[in-house]
Amino acid sequence: MALPSVYQHKLAEKLTLLNERGRGVLVRLYHIKKSCGDARTRPPPLADRALEPCARLLHKRFPQLEARGGAQLGPVHKARGDIARALAPFYHSFVDLLEFRDHVYELLNTIDASDCFFDINVNYDFTKGYLDLIVTYVSLVLLLARTEERRVLIGLYHCAHEMIHGTSEPNFARLAQMVLEYDHPLKKLAEEFGPHTKAVTSALASLHFLFARRNQGAEQWRSAQLLSLLGTAGTMLSPASSDTLASWRARRRWRARAARSCGAGRCRAPCASPCCATRACPCTAPPRSCWAP
Repeated sequence: MALPSVYQHKLAEKLTLLNERGRGVLVRLYHIKKSCGDARTRPPPLADRALEPCARLLHKRFPQLEARGGAQLGPVHKARGDIARALAPFYHSFVDLLEFRDHVYELLNTIDASDCFFDINVNYDFTKGYLDLIVTYVSLVLLLARTEERRVLIGLYHCAHEMIHGTSEPNFARLAQMVLEYDHPLKKLAEEFGPHTKAVTSALASLHFLFARRNQGAEQWRSAQLLSLLGTAGTMLSPASSDTLASWRARRRWRARAARSCGAGRCRAPCASPCCATRACPCTAPPRSCWAP
C-alpha cells in the first residue's frame, strides 16, 4: 500500500463518513420496513382500500409503469397530491440507498486500485472501518430485499410524480433496476464482491489469532497467565480495555456479513472455532475454514 496514494484519496476519512451515512440509511430503511409491516403505522396510500387494485397492478408490472394507464390508475390520479406527499420520505430514502451504493462501489474500487493492506493487528482502525462498511452495506441489501412493499412504494410515488409534473422522476430508472437486482441478494452480492475477494479475505484472515485466543478454554488461559489471581496484572486481559473482548460482537458481524458477501458464506482463513471439533465443518477445501460462532 503506497502511503501517498492513501493520503491523496483520503481513504480513512471516506470510510468514516460512509460508515456514519450507512448507519443512518440503515435506520431509515428499517423504519420503512417496520412501518409498512404494522397496520397501525402503514403509510396512508398503502392503507387506502381504493388504491389496493392499483398497488397490485403496479407491483405486477414493476418496473414497466405507465402513469397514463387509463381507468386502472384512476384512483392514483385523483389522490396524486396526497400520495406524493405521503410517500416522498420513503422514496427518497431508497434514493439515498442508491447513492450510498454508488459511493461504496467507488471507494472499494479505489481501495483495490491502491493495493491496500488490511490486518487487524497492524492497522486496526483502517481494517475495522473497512469491515464495518462491508457489514453495513450487506445489511442494507438484505434489509431492502426483505422490505416487501418496496415495489409498491416506489411505483406509487413514481406514478404520482409523473401525473403531477408530466415527467418521470430522474432516479426512478436506476432505482427500479437496483430493486430488481436485489430480489436475490446473496447472488448479487457474490457478483459485486468478486473483484474485492482478496481484500475482504485478508481482512478476515487477520482475525484468526484473536479468535483462536478468545476460544481458548479456561485451563489454557490459566497456563498462559491470562486468567490467574497470582499473575502479573500487565499480562492479563482487561475486559474494560482489551480489544480482544470488547469488540467480540463486532467481529462476529464481520465474519457473518463480510464472508457472506464473497459468496456462500465461506472464507479461506484457518478455522479458529471449537465447533469444528464437535460437528461437521461446512467448508470444503483444506484447511477447514468454518465461520460458525
